[in-house]
Parts: sequence; structure tokens; C-alpha cells
Amino acid sequence: MSKVLVIDDDPATTELLKLILTPHGFEVFPAHSGEEGIRLTREKTPDVIILDLMMPGMDGWEVCRRLRDFCQTPILVLSALDTPGHVAAALDAGADDYLVKPASSGLLVARLNVLIRRAAGKPASAAAKISTQPI
Repeated sequence: MSKVLVIDDDPATTELLKLILTPHGFEVFPAHSGEEGIRLTREKTPDVIILDLMMPGMDGWEVCRRLRDFCQTPILVLSALDTPGHVAAALDAGADDYLVKPASSGLLVARLNVLIRRAAGKPASAAAKISTQPI
């Protein structure tokens, strides 16, 4: 079971992601602030992190930079911000991938699996069943 840390200040979003990802074999840990996300990254050593950009206090760009100070866990940004500048800034801060909300659950699961495989140095497996439900 792969561990996913979801860092998003909206509890409804973290709960929805947990409902979507758990049946696909992911163990989901929610964090509702950047500080909590950094702490849980150290405690839980997730296989992949889903990160929102627009959070009060420490925003996602800063969280990403701080995570990169001590870990190389793959980070997938999941954000409603879809301008090329926002995407580029997130990737420059250390994110590995970027999806714009709403994204299909199948695409999210596929991207998470790719990031986990790459981090583990594993080859691509057979294509997974893809759902087109938006999240």
C-alpha cells in the first residue's frame, strides 16, 4: 500500500481525495496546513505528496521549497490555478507534476502511480483501468 500525504487547507478536499484514493490501494494522510504537512512528511515518510498551492499562512510554493530542503518525495500539485506562470513557479519550487482542478480521478491515480514508480526506479506496469470522474 502506497502512502499519500495530502496537504490542503480544505477538509472537504482531503476527505474527497481519501475516498477516491483508498479503493486504489493508497493509504491517505491529510494535512490542513503547510506546517502540518511538513511535520507529517517527516513522521509518515509518504511515497508521494499531493499539494495545494492556495493555503493561508504558508502557501504551497513555500511548502514545496521547504520539503525539498530535506526530502525528495515526489510532489504532485493539485490546484485550481492554471496559468502557465503558476505551473512554472510550482515546478521551479520543486514539484514533480501539476494537475489542474477538476481533474479526473483516473488521471490523478495514474499520475500518482507514475511518480511512485519513478521514485522507486520501477518500470511501467500494464495500463491501469482509468476512470473519468472529475474530482
